[in-house]
Amino acid sequence: MPDFTRLEPEVVDEIVRICNVMLSEFRSTRRTADALSATHGFGDFDSAQQLAAGYRRKAAGTPESAKERVEQFIEVLTQLRDAFATGGEAFLDTESDWARELATTDPDSGTGNGHQSAQ
Repeated sequence: MPDFTRLEPEVVDEIVRICNVMLSEFRSTRRTADALSATHGFGDFDSAQQLAAGYRRKAAGTPESAKERVEQFIEVLTQLRDAFATGGEAFLDTESDWARELATTDPDSGTGNGHQSAQ
């Protein structure tokens, strides 16, 4: 088995284009996720304030929060795009890194955050 993978230039270009489209979508999603921390209208009761605090934690500030998950996807997808954009040689070197990063975002992979996915 060869130690390298060769892709035709037009295939590499298409993969980079797809990655750029996905990155654009994730960046748009990041703007939405940034706004999730703004919790207004929960009321003044202690239970309402606790609910608002929980909502803010789910929005940002922990590795499992929405904002951080979007950032993780952007980082991994950027690495993947850059690996292909350099002609694919770097892809084999970074494959295990980005695959591991993607696996940590999948709660069903067994390497994720320990939370079970909603069924």
